[in-house]
Amino acid sequence: MRINRLLIVPKLDKLEEYSNLAKAYNCGFEYNDFFLPEVLDDSQGLERRVESYLSSNMLPEYTTLHGAFLDVNIASSDKEIFNVSDKRIRQSMEVASKLGVTAVVFHTNYIANFLQESYRESWVASNVVYWKEILKEYPNINIYIENMFDMDWELLLKLGQAMKDETNFGICLDYAHAGVFGDETKVAEWVVELAPYVKHIHINDNDFVSDLHQALGDGNIDWHYFKELYNTYLNKASVLIEVSDIEKTKKSLEFLRNI
Repeated sequence: MRINRLLIVPKLDKLEEYSNLAKAYNCGFEYNDFFLPEVLDDSQGLERRVESYLSSNMLPEYTTLHGAFLDVNIASSDKEIFNVSDKRIRQSMEVASKLGVTAVVFHTNYIANFLQESYRESWVASNVVYWKEILKEYPNINIYIENMFDMDWELLLKLGQAMKDETNFGICLDYAHAGVFGDETKVAEWVVELAPYVKHIHINDNDFVSDLHQALGDGNIDWHYFKELYNTYLNKASVLIEVSDIEKTKKSLEFLRNI
């Protein structure tokens, strides 16, 4: 399968191995080790981690970063919660600036089963205001908003439409999340509806019950169908194989190469 731009998740303690894998499969990196609160709260350790990557001379040309997401909610009406959420996002953007990444991924993080219309409208409006401001402050970094517990694509679509003139904003479609937290029989709807705004995709496998982050081919996702949807609707989007270890990464890369 041909992907516009393919990425893998590196680990600092095995950076040379991941770097060699990236070269062999022509991949970029998406850093997944800067979103945990304990990492962000350790300023000296954070700087050492950033410097370890930068001084390694083993980084691919194209890199992205997963931003802070645990309990982050910039649409909260509670000012204290907003302030902490804003702090975490700005920490992520500062790390991204130091690493020279192309884009940072953040989650929607709204309460998916809170269906009150005023809450949903407020979520969209708050996100539009907030992300436009962050984009002004960091004009050289793209921001991609990812579905997490979202049961449908409606609010992401509204956000994409409202932000369509922001060239460095886009949606990150987590294909696995759409099947687990949404409806696996309606994943094509997610793709078709969000396609104009999707710039990045996360993939891994699961059983449609839990977000297992399995290697591609080890779960129940129909990857031939994904290939068809990608080629038809999403072929300009970058794709991250979001799995947690080197063996799963190797297996997924080879699986994707052969479908």
